[in-house]
Amino acid sequence: MLSVIYDVIVPGGGPVGCMAAECCAKAGLKTLLIEEHAAAGIPVQCAGLLSSNAFEECEVSERSIIQTVSGARVISGLGEEFSFDAGEVKAYVVDRSALDREMLEKAANAGVEVKLKTSVTGAKNGSTGCVLSTKGVDGIREFKSRLVIAADGPRNIFSRIYGMKRAPVFLSGVQADVPYEGEGRLVELHPYASPGFFGWVIPAGTGRARIGLCAQKDTDVHFEQFIRKFGPSCVHQVTGTIPLGIMPKTYGNRTFFCGDAAGFAKPTSGGGVYTGVRSARHAALTAIKCCESDLFSDSALSSYESAWKADFGRELAFGMKLFRMRRNLTPEIIDDLCRVMNEKGMADDIIRYGDMDRPGRIVRKMAFNPSIYRVAGKVIGNEIRSLFGKE
Repeated sequence: MLSVIYDVIVPGGGPVGCMAAECCAKAGLKTLLIEEHAAAGIPVQCAGLLSSNAFEECEVSERSIIQTVSGARVISGLGEEFSFDAGEVKAYVVDRSALDREMLEKAANAGVEVKLKTSVTGAKNGSTGCVLSTKGVDGIREFKSRLVIAADGPRNIFSRIYGMKRAPVFLSGVQADVPYEGEGRLVELHPYASPGFFGWVIPAGTGRARIGLCAQKDTDVHFEQFIRKFGPSCVHQVTGTIPLGIMPKTYGNRTFFCGDAAGFAKPTSGGGVYTGVRSARHAALTAIKCCESDLFSDSALSSYESAWKADFGRELAFGMKLFRMRRNLTPEIIDDLCRVMNEKGMADDIIRYGDMDRPGRIVRKMAFNPSIYRVAGKVIGNEIRSLFGKE
């Protein structure tokens, strides 16, 4: 029996879903958030490295911060290294369970009704609203809403239900917490660890690091080879999935698709909190307008897609081209790139123009540096020209 009709239902209790639900509730919409797990942020499926902008977008306290990061060290695997240190905080290493929990509490305090240990099993879209079928701690139930903001991650049940195309590429990731003494404020990047992507070593407090990688195939094999370099001890291991490439249409059937559900992870790093939370804000604003005007057609929902495209769409499209270019970079080319990037001024350029969330500016500047073009131009020259045009 459908006793309550909500304005908005948000499946997914991560940062994306919590932000969308909180924004809707603050605007006076009757909002329900559904999370399949018993607690926010568990199980952890994230490296937990957030740019300073991403952390600020979450609007949380500093309680979840474990470590600050000011730069990076790229290790080719063939002997060359390149590093830079901005001397100021550029990113935060966080306890994702703590961050997610705080965001869920904020949503609840804003008036969001929360149902944990409940998963969506089906959805029907009609002329008067969406009916979601659920299964969970309260048994089998149905909930009706005027709109849905899907923040249910890579698996994204709604795209399957409505027959909508999903992200074209999925990476699988593995990460372990291990005892490790690194350089403290620098993240290590290891391109050789994963063909087509990279491995990482993220400082996570004194004497500890998060070591992991992502790949399209043979992820466990690559990870086992990579982790051997850091000793036999493993405190905790997690796995996850990262969708790359935006689904062709991110709205429809009274539903907005946000975060990983839409394929908004950054192809350059795999991170999805910044773009995900930004997309949640755009979805909430569009949902508010639809509810105020009582218009729920695809045409009414379409302004959501226009909004996120104007915000970060170009960066994601650009990042996907870089992701495809990465596959042409051999270990030898990466080694040579590390060598030439140690030339005077390149680290300064990265510190000045670099942005984890919007890398287009620094990539453009670096791509046409004569030394870099000399090393990689024969392999990715045509791709560079297609990205920026001839210069």
